[in-house]
Amino acid sequence: MRLINNNAPLTAEIARIAEVAGYLWERGWAERNGGNISVNITSLMYEEEKELTSLCPAIPLKEPVKALAGEIFYVTGTGKRMRYIAKDPFANGSIIRISTDGCSFEIIAEEPVPPTSELPSHLLMHNYLREQGRDNRVVLHTHPTEIIGLTHCKPFLDATTLTRTMWSMIPECRIIIPKGIGMIPYEIPGTIELAHATIKELAKHDMVCWEKHGVLAVGEDIIECFDAIDTLNKSAQIYLVARTAGFEPEGMTDKQLDDLVPTFNL
Repeated sequence: MRLINNNAPLTAEIARIAEVAGYLWERGWAERNGGNISVNITSLMYEEEKELTSLCPAIPLKEPVKALAGEIFYVTGTGKRMRYIAKDPFANGSIIRISTDGCSFEIIAEEPVPPTSELPSHLLMHNYLREQGRDNRVVLHTHPTEIIGLTHCKPFLDATTLTRTMWSMIPECRIIIPKGIGMIPYEIPGTIELAHATIKELAKHDMVCWEKHGVLAVGEDIIECFDAIDTLNKSAQIYLVARTAGFEPEGMTDKQLDDLVPTFNL
């Protein structure tokens, strides 16, 4: 192992990433190699680890990420399954270091595993969040079945409608996702266009739905990001269970939702 074996904070963070990868697979949200995770681990690295030599030549980025210069990330590997990341995060993920000019990255540990093909998109989001002064170290993308199902229904392609409906299914959704859900019309997965569209929604939200594709959440903690997506999908499940039973769910009233704001400091 090139990293220092007694780096307890880093080891614990990688274990949390593996834990969430397992949850994504167990939920059925990570078919084949679906979904990806990136976490800024710079603050968890020892100084000598930050200086590790590259395992391969520097790889240029499509767009510079100058706010991330010198930062280090754990990123799930391209083509890697979440079920395998859960068992062995180092063999199925990559630790990368952004160059000092923000125009390329190097793989520094543990093995020369190529990072997810959506890395440029993830880094653009991390770069935007850093520029805005938001300490969101995590970008988590996955494929929650019920939420994706709702994006096949035209009314739910309106972010206001989707947010209001999901909030009204269960109080915790309003509490845990206070900024609501952004909505991105369909874009080809992994493209820079999708990244830029997502960044616009991240200006207002911590979670974004991609039409007929999946959900992306950002935050300071990977467990919290998972929990937010899990809560959102629970709301979608409640809505669909009611519809399957033959009725439109009543949902919480505006007053009931508004009463949560002062109680939980939303």
